[in-house]
Amino acid sequence: MSTVHLNTSDAAELAEMLTFLGDWLANDPHTLSASLEKFLGGTGYTTDTLHNDLARFAFLLTGEGAAHLFGGEEQ
Repeated sequence: MSTVHLNTSDAAELAEMLTFLGDWLANDPHTLSASLEKFLGGTGYTTDTLHNDLARFAFLLTGEGAAHLFGGEEQ
């Protein structure tokens, strides 16, 4: 696996976009679940899984958002 180096501001901007998408998914889960299922052809990949993946990627970029991943309150 190759190493990728991101500028701190680029990593923060990417994390913001991932968080935005995760918040959007959480805001309208019923409509978006049907759309995702149709798009993926019923693979079993859900909006909950996608939301968790987006949160994990954002956390890996910034170290923020641990409450969503691990439960509890944000530090």
